[in-house]
Amino acid sequence: MEAEEALSHAIARYQAAVDDFDRESARVLGVNETDLRCLEILIREESEATPRMLADRLGLTTGSVTTMLDRLEKLDYVTRTAHPADRRKVIVTATDKATRRAYALIDPLIADGTRLLRDYTVDQLQLIIQFLTRTADLQDRHIEQLRAMR
Repeated sequence: MEAEEALSHAIARYQAAVDDFDRESARVLGVNETDLRCLEILIREESEATPRMLADRLGLTTGSVTTMLDRLEKLDYVTRTAHPADRRKVIVTATDKATRRAYALIDPLIADGTRLLRDYTVDQLQLIIQFLTRTADLQDRHIEQLRAMR
């Protein structure tokens, strides 16, 4: 049980550090943490997204997403354009400014993380990848359960 407890503490410490990094990144960018997560989705996962998709991913109403996008657009962090095939839909894209500013904050962390990975063998990295993937899947399931509690 000692190893499980140590792992539990390490995970909690890591999660707190991620939360702190995200909070400070949001502060530097002049946005809130939900806005930051939206930018992360647009920059790292979806080059183009609809407000409905963002609402689903962020667990927000479409009205809240509209307000968020208004804020981000004023900062020149996102653009909204008409969908090419369906004029009733809107496509949201992160701007070059948002991408440059976000990567300026995260690139030093990525570089340090890359150096850290050199301390592990390929087999150890595969185990870490498996653990993190399974942990993220577990988190996603519990997020959905929490969202269902509205």
